[in-house]
Amino acid sequence: MTQRDVVILGSTGSIGTQALDIVRANPDRFRVVGLTAGGGNPELFDQQVAEFSPAYSGLGEDASVAAAGQPCDVVLNGITGAVGLRPTLAALDAGTTLALANKESLIMGGPLVLERAVPGQIVPVDSEHSALAQCLRGGTPEEVRRLVLTASGGPFRGRSRADLAGVTVEEALAHPTWAMGPVVTINSATLVNKGLEVIEAHLLFGIPYDRIEVVVHPTSVVHSMVEFVDGSTLVQASPPTMLIPIALGLAWPDRVPDTAPPVDWTRPETWEFLPLDDEAFPAVRLARQAGETGATAPAVYNAANEECVEAFRTGRLAFTEIVPTVQEVLSRHDVPSETASLSVEDVLDADAWARRTARQLIEGTR
Repeated sequence: MTQRDVVILGSTGSIGTQALDIVRANPDRFRVVGLTAGGGNPELFDQQVAEFSPAYSGLGEDASVAAAGQPCDVVLNGITGAVGLRPTLAALDAGTTLALANKESLIMGGPLVLERAVPGQIVPVDSEHSALAQCLRGGTPEEVRRLVLTASGGPFRGRSRADLAGVTVEEALAHPTWAMGPVVTINSATLVNKGLEVIEAHLLFGIPYDRIEVVVHPTSVVHSMVEFVDGSTLVQASPPTMLIPIALGLAWPDRVPDTAPPVDWTRPETWEFLPLDDEAFPAVRLARQAGETGATAPAVYNAANEECVEAFRTGRLAFTEIVPTVQEVLSRHDVPSETASLSVEDVLDADAWARRTARQLIEGTR
């Protein structure tokens, strides 16, 4: 099998370090030709560069944009947050396969991102969307009735809205099944992450929002499902690990043998599915509204949330005020009427406006 040259953006984060583990285990299949990171862990980055000797390396957003345009087979965008948009566009413009873990760039860029991508150029790395992509191999687009995204429910599953008052940062970071970065972990606690994933699923697979469902699955063994028109449902299952979707992203459409242990079917296994509590966790409903509005609304949803999460982490905003603040920012946003002519600048301007507005609201709550 031909060795693939890969560029890894966000190499010191959760996605990036696991991707490098996959490269280490499969040196005949992958070669690192580019590494970038945000700069939060320079010592680890220096170690990675020394180990893999990439042709290009650098810290910061500009370095990631430059790396994404380097000649290679696959760019893995493992950056967290809105800063991933420009590198995503750079990889697409270069015609490279984009293994996308940075959902924010697709969500905020929306049609702007999709119009630059050729069919099959974007390979999802989120475990849920990787699962959907695998299940969708089992039928034609016309045979798909709906997509079903699974959610662990986070650390506060089963709590009422009133029960969430006084939640601490430490409690929000104690995810029951996944080990992720702090922003994604808090987003999972509010279920904003699942809201973002609903928008992502719509954009990736072209399925209308009313045919994308969310169901709570506490053990995170079933990563998502596709229901077909004949009543059958295909499920993708594995123990909770990001190694499988990352390896698939790097090797797509091929699989990498022995990436992670499978489900042990010799032991008892219970799959529990529960309805989503929209009253306690309104983030998914709000994301649907932003997605259906389209244009810059998803970018505003994402940017306002990032500001709110940072305010929560630093003690300036209560956990239960994160989603209401995002909702208030969205209610103040004037959506452009000419969505067909949206530019990168339009999206980034909306992102900046949402951050300013969120900060003003946060300061007003103190």
